[in-house]
Amino acid sequence: MGWILAVIAIAAAVVATARSFGSARSEQVAVTHAEVCERQLKAAEARTAALVDEIRQLAHRRIPAAAVALSHPSAQVPGLREAAEVDGEAARLLTEAVQAARTAVMEERQRVDAAARAAMRGTSAKIQSLLNQSQQLLHELQHEYDDPRILQLDFRNELALRRTQSTAVLCDAWPGLARQNSPLVEIVLGAQSRVAGYERIKVANHLREERLALAARAAEPLAIALAELLANATAYSHPDTDVTVTLQQSGGRGAFLVVDDAGIGMDEDALDRARALLAGPSEVLLTELGDPPQTGFAVVGRLVVQYGFHCHIEASPFGGMRTILRVPAHLLTVLKEDRTLSALAPVPVSAHPAAADEATPAVPAQDPPQAAPAAQPAGLPSRRRRPPRAATAAPQASAVEPPAVQVSRTPEQAESSWAALQQGTLNGRSVAGRAPAPDSDGHDHLGDQDDQGDDET
Repeated sequence: MGWILAVIAIAAAVVATARSFGSARSEQVAVTHAEVCERQLKAAEARTAALVDEIRQLAHRRIPAAAVALSHPSAQVPGLREAAEVDGEAARLLTEAVQAARTAVMEERQRVDAAARAAMRGTSAKIQSLLNQSQQLLHELQHEYDDPRILQLDFRNELALRRTQSTAVLCDAWPGLARQNSPLVEIVLGAQSRVAGYERIKVANHLREERLALAARAAEPLAIALAELLANATAYSHPDTDVTVTLQQSGGRGAFLVVDDAGIGMDEDALDRARALLAGPSEVLLTELGDPPQTGFAVVGRLVVQYGFHCHIEASPFGGMRTILRVPAHLLTVLKEDRTLSALAPVPVSAHPAAADEATPAVPAQDPPQAAPAAQPAGLPSRRRRPPRAATAAPQASAVEPPAVQVSRTPEQAESSWAALQQGTLNGRSVAGRAPAPDSDGHDHLGDQDDQGDDET
């Protein structure tokens, strides 16, 4: 029986040893698990703190910066501060929150801008109609009375009409005026008459075809666009300097209107923004045009897109800016001979007058004499022919005395002629018993208005 007791004792000892070993192992596992849980808890607390910081930055910095970047693309939008502490899903959600806020702000701005455009479009149409009626009434008064203040009032009405018309165009409205096919040089004169300081604008006509005209549907839009460019050129250049408008004609590319001023110029950022607006972006928000809104280049860009013009701006050799407005060839036409051009329109400048005189010194450079001038009906225009060659023109030059060379009038000469005509009318009416209207200082103040340009800085 002794050995049985010994076996039982050994078995009891083995079981006790196994239990103690298992208990120690369980205790060690529990300690290890507790340490792991503690580390996980600390990591979770760190991630929670990092996520809270990212949410705080999202609300205070990232979303406001994203809203500012909609108007100022150069503005920086900050990213995640602690990218290592925020897992991929949280980082993706934070980025989506910024994009969602940007989209919501943009949609709201577009909705507000569309409502503002609709309100301004309706108001501009009503004001434009009233100004057109006022203009018609002023024209009637000019035929009945000689008061020069009526002319000044008419000019100020024209300035207000241009402003209203530009606002309507910016709000996607129709320009509000229909024309016939109009000579290109008369469109330039019409745009000049809508600008304060118009007396500083000098027009140089280098067209090869004197009767080159613009299609009816694009005549008024071109006048609006050119008037905006001239307003900027005169407003941002010294009052003692001239603004030059040069008309040039190209073969298959159409016609070019080049505006040069000697103004203050533009820095690189302003020049880049001006080029972007003149290119005709798909959408320009009114809130992005400044306070007060600088609408000139935006109006030109809108007309560029609608009618197929092309506008480019660069530094001018005269120290200011040069703007080139191109009219495509498909919008150009040539008027018939029975259409009389404006008396104020400058005649085209001859391309090589000196070279022609040196090549044929014995032959006059004017039209050849007509063999039977009495055969033509009175009052009808005659076609201008090219100078004949020297070999065939010599007998005619010796047999018939050449007519006098027609001298082209400059805008200054035309202006003095009209002034003399008006003064003669006033003198004649004063002799007949109608006293002329009083004029305080004898000067014309049409150019004294404050019609500042919008965009050139």
